[in-house]
Amino acid sequence: MASKMQMTDQTSSASDPHTSDPHNSYPHDVGVWLGDPAAANFSPLDAVAVQATMRQPTCVVFDADTRRVGTAGQGEIQSGAPEAGTPHYSLLGILPPLYPEWLGDRGFQETHGARFAYVGGAMARGIGSTRLVIELAKMGAMGMFGSAGLSPQVVEAAIKEISVELDPKGLPWGSNLIHSPNEPELEDQIVDLYLRHGVKRVSTSAFMGLSPAIVRYACTGLSRAGDGSVQRKNHVFAKISREEVARHFLSPAPANILQQLVSEQKITQAEAEIAATVSLAEDIIVESDSGGHTDNRPLNSLFSAILSLRDSLSQEFGYDRPIRLGAAGSLGTPVGVAAAFSLGAAFVVIGTVHQAAIESGISDSSRKLLAQAELADVAMTASADMFELGVKVQVLQRGTMMAVRGNQLYDLYSRYDSIDEIPVEQRAAIEKNIFRASLEEIWQQTEAFFGKADPAQLDKAERNSKHKMALIFRWYIGNSSQWPIVGETSRQVDYQIWCGPAMGAFNRWVCGSFLEAPENRTIQQIAMNLLEGAAHVTRAQQLRTYGIPLAQDALNFMPTVLRT
Repeated sequence: MASKMQMTDQTSSASDPHTSDPHNSYPHDVGVWLGDPAAANFSPLDAVAVQATMRQPTCVVFDADTRRVGTAGQGEIQSGAPEAGTPHYSLLGILPPLYPEWLGDRGFQETHGARFAYVGGAMARGIGSTRLVIELAKMGAMGMFGSAGLSPQVVEAAIKEISVELDPKGLPWGSNLIHSPNEPELEDQIVDLYLRHGVKRVSTSAFMGLSPAIVRYACTGLSRAGDGSVQRKNHVFAKISREEVARHFLSPAPANILQQLVSEQKITQAEAEIAATVSLAEDIIVESDSGGHTDNRPLNSLFSAILSLRDSLSQEFGYDRPIRLGAAGSLGTPVGVAAAFSLGAAFVVIGTVHQAAIESGISDSSRKLLAQAELADVAMTASADMFELGVKVQVLQRGTMMAVRGNQLYDLYSRYDSIDEIPVEQRAAIEKNIFRASLEEIWQQTEAFFGKADPAQLDKAERNSKHKMALIFRWYIGNSSQWPIVGETSRQVDYQIWCGPAMGAFNRWVCGSFLEAPENRTIQQIAMNLLEGAAHVTRAQQLRTYGIPLAQDALNFMPTVLRT
């Protein structure tokens, strides 16, 4: 259409009915479309018709006789009145082509060298795997390796693998940094690894405040160009779900931590001075109702609040650099992704749905369970890392008893001060059904683990019988998140699979398509279809804002095999 659409300027000495008669034209027209009336469509657009408008300019036209708005293809455009008797419609505007690459904030793609404003979340214990990160980068997106819960040795091997594959090609990627308040030395070790190996992007999680480790990472390499502009070497993607936590990352690094790092010679004085003028993070992940740790907050309310906070703090601190907000949580369909971009998200972060990809670091048996999930098949249960605080995580409920059993153990922990206080019948039941071993045997395994990992926990357990009970119960909850990764099918009923409602929404969307089968769910096809579908939904909304009628199925983009 672009080659055949021409713009001309014709004037007439007579009165111009095109602009002067409000009864014969649309009040906000910008010209006239000339062409075969058959090339115009005034019927409600279905999904196929919407899709047909995406890769070419589309004219929005008005039929003064029927008072209807529609779309038109090949034709000629002019600004003046047409010659008498020439078939024409009033031109309301021209929609340019729309591509998935145009969704989100272009500054995100330019800063990080990505084709799409699309990020794969850093799912813990390597579920956000090296394969997943590499395949996302190859298609032009960005993946975050899920390092939480892994040893520094495993993390180092993973980032080496990713770096060798992607860095020579200049493709973006990152890795997770989980806050470890009880193990600050572990947090420091991971940051040491990232700085030593040149990991340029880090996705944070579980931070309630700032640690010297994350400040050190963010500030290392800060410099000024010849024109005085700030140059960042390292980029922090701060995942938050609360305003008070967002404030930490949207503000400059605290002066006391900067002074400490300078005195320890971990950053330079020049880096500290620049850090005092910029926000700690310039990519904020606003996480709503998601799998794993979550506050279960709705995205629209949370995102709006963080956007307002971002703007007020930018004004307060006088930032001259943009801070981008990404959206995460409950994003499992094109409608959801498009809605996130409509809220103002510079990029989207997908987590739960990526577990279903064949490249994720989870077992085939787990992927089959995820493929059966419906929207309400999730539940909150006790977490291993913050068990004693009563913190819960959101997990898959369908096909597993873990959520019920995790809550049962926390209930026992809340009611009793030691293992010995638990009634004999209840103790026998949890030994048989949950632990499948005596609690004495479980304690022996727990002692062996913490004897190497954290002997201080054993010292505390010796003094505090309730803490000993917590460690025993954490054996089950911790292992239940490992069994679905390794595919321990004898323990499938106890799989703890972190999962949000996005999984059920995704399964409903792909039902009847090639993505319904778990074996077809490659990460690139999942991502490309979500992006293409989001562009489709965005186009439908553009058309609707012009008054073009849409059929009931207009937003229904069905997955199809796409080129990457």
